[in-house]
Amino acid sequence: EYDSLDGEPATLFFMIAAPDGANNTHIETLARLSQLLLDDDFKVALENAATADEVVDIINKAEAEKFSGEEKKEEAAETGNSQVSEDKPYIIAATACPTGIAHTYMAAEALKKAADEMGVKIKVETNGADGRKDVLTEDDIKKAKGVILAINRNIEVNRFNGKPLIQVEAKEGINNAKGLIQKVLDGQAPIFHASGSSEASEGSSSEKKGLYKHLLSGVSYMLPLVISGGILIALAFLVDTITGHANAGGGFGSTSYLAKLFMTVGKAAFGLFLPILGGYIAYSISERAALTPGLVAGLLASTPLVENGPVSGFIGALIGGFLAGYVVKFLVWAFKGLPKALNGLKMILFYPVFSVLITGSIMWLVINPIATQLNVWMNNGLGSMQGASAVLLGALLGGMMALDMGGPINKVAYVFGTGTLATTMTTGGSFSMAAVMAGGMVPPIAIAMASQLFKNKFTAQEREAGLTNYIMGLSFITEGAIPYAAADPTRVIPASVIGSAIAGALVGLFQIKIPAPHGGILVMALSNNFFLYLVSILLGSLVAAVILGILRKKVTE
Repeated sequence: EYDSLDGEPATLFFMIAAPDGANNTHIETLARLSQLLLDDDFKVALENAATADEVVDIINKAEAEKFSGEEKKEEAAETGNSQVSEDKPYIIAATACPTGIAHTYMAAEALKKAADEMGVKIKVETNGADGRKDVLTEDDIKKAKGVILAINRNIEVNRFNGKPLIQVEAKEGINNAKGLIQKVLDGQAPIFHASGSSEASEGSSSEKKGLYKHLLSGVSYMLPLVISGGILIALAFLVDTITGHANAGGGFGSTSYLAKLFMTVGKAAFGLFLPILGGYIAYSISERAALTPGLVAGLLASTPLVENGPVSGFIGALIGGFLAGYVVKFLVWAFKGLPKALNGLKMILFYPVFSVLITGSIMWLVINPIATQLNVWMNNGLGSMQGASAVLLGALLGGMMALDMGGPINKVAYVFGTGTLATTMTTGGSFSMAAVMAGGMVPPIAIAMASQLFKNKFTAQEREAGLTNYIMGLSFITEGAIPYAAADPTRVIPASVIGSAIAGALVGLFQIKIPAPHGGILVMALSNNFFLYLVSILLGSLVAAVILGILRKKVTE
């Protein structure tokens, strides 16, 4: 079970080996492979292959037939793009997904295949991890009967102003390519009217996500900095402890040369996370023009109002990012009446200067004083939590991580835990983050345990797949439990929530802290009590496994 698009178990597995320094080779390989796998004959041939040489021959042959043909088509398009066949309808499309690897190219291939079967000429622009390919020109847009956007992330759409346009998620582009093309041919695509900004968002489907979507955008860019910086800072303390400098007082973590190196680099990375959080929340709201004021807002959130005083931190950067994004939206509206001759000055002069001035002033005069006080109260409250209050908060955060496994509630708990690291990093991290990680590790481990302890309650396939959840759980990948939760939500989710809440409560009881927001067992050694942390997670997992085993019915194979 790999949570595939069609819900069916996976039968083909690929491993990619790339030479050193070939940074994009695996992306290009995945892109090509995802397109080839849309051909049923290709899949059947691979499944029936008896030897390794036969597999290689099948792939080489399919790749040569498909991509050499596409290169010829591209050459023909470049030399005779103006000669669009008059007897065939011409449609254009663009695809994009968050990772820019699989769905981007699968949707493009599905649209091309459907168009070919329907006798329709189509050009598809892919916005993948390796950049934009087959970029739609002004001439393409002008001649097209309509536009199909199969996207899950921001791309430039104002260029399609005045064209019939259908916008869906990349997944629908894969599953319903013919239906989308038919809608355009039947004139059912609404006319698209561009907004004032040069870059537009993912569209109507993503707008429904609102603030949540913008917040997650900022968090996704912020996380690598928190993870890398947090782990390096923790390693600095670990190195000084190992080298006998644990009693170095204020110099602890920077006494030995190696510790100082880790601390310096770690602080540099960690110091960027608030500006990046604010910048990319703003970017998600109003695109490129909002990035500058968002970065400034995040930097101001890490700047104390008085020397060596407290800062507004995570709360300030979060609010500042939203402020910057909507300030730019206001400026786009305010400047829309300017002569077209001044359009070039908007992005390079008007938007940056006015957005930074307005956002920065509001941050410094209004948001920072309020958010700083909130930050102080929150940190004091968390720092003073002992006994029952810490147990309750740990249980709440742990349970939230298992309630929807990767959904909004899970993300709220995770963002809260990550936010507490902003001011607790130099003291070993926070128990809130430790409770969040423990709660997220329990569901996959519990399923793995249950599948082995209660073998008569799981099919052979579920038992075999369940073993991989040990790795998923120990790596803090909660999503490993999703296929089981989706298939049996009334039993898996309650059991997981109870187990995760117990693990989180134990973390609060033992006051276990961790300085890294991700990594699972790989970073647990950085906690202040590895043994009790592991015991908390295993006890929570065992309770969840037993509950799940009791609730599930016996299966007959």
